[in-house]
Amino acid sequence: MSLFYIADLHLSEGDPNKKMDVFGGRWRDYTNKITKAWTDTVTDEDTVIIGGDFSWAMDLDGAYPDFALINSLPGRKIMLEGNHDFYWQSLKKMTAFCSENGFKFEFLRNNAYLCDGKAVCGCRGWYTDEREIPESAADSAKLIARETGRLKASLDQGAKLGGEPVVFMHFPPVFGAYKCEQFVDVMLEYGVRRCYFGHIHGKYDVPPKINYRGIDFYIGSADYLFFKPLNV
Repeated sequence: MSLFYIADLHLSEGDPNKKMDVFGGRWRDYTNKITKAWTDTVTDEDTVIIGGDFSWAMDLDGAYPDFALINSLPGRKIMLEGNHDFYWQSLKKMTAFCSENGFKFEFLRNNAYLCDGKAVCGCRGWYTDEREIPESAADSAKLIARETGRLKASLDQGAKLGGEPVVFMHFPPVFGAYKCEQFVDVMLEYGVRRCYFGHIHGKYDVPPKINYRGIDFYIGSADYLFFKPLNV
């Protein structure tokens, strides 16, 4: 049994006009690249953490074809929220939607899972780089406080499960010169030594891993990975 991470699938099976193929390059025919790389890499005994920005749909009904596509692929799927997941609703509604449609997805929010000897923990996070901030009117301080609280809740649950605590996020807590020390401080408090993130696109010359304050940070955006889930 292995654990994998991949973020930013940006699926749009229900609306071809929103497909990422328009960006060309690595994104051309990306849905087929995703399904092939996934089936070549993941078995039914494995777990894949999907790190946000899963679907371009605006509601759960619109996201149905995207859930159906990934549900048909091998492995256990655990999903966290990204900034473009506009379909995302309460955990209760997300779970009910999957149950009603026979989709075997689980969700990472204020909780944790034990997979392959690792305590899977995490949150969406937030990005405060003024050049990259997702919402110009957002209160970054408030959002970071909320997300660090969610990360602590997740790590508290992970500590009860045992295993190595590994953090999965959508937004990068560390990337290049950018650092969000609040998230790093929480990880150090709980003894985390590995963190995986997405959100970053088009920067293919950056290293796959950097170490900051004793924590290894890995980029797992789908296009960066050539759409192949990253072994954790």
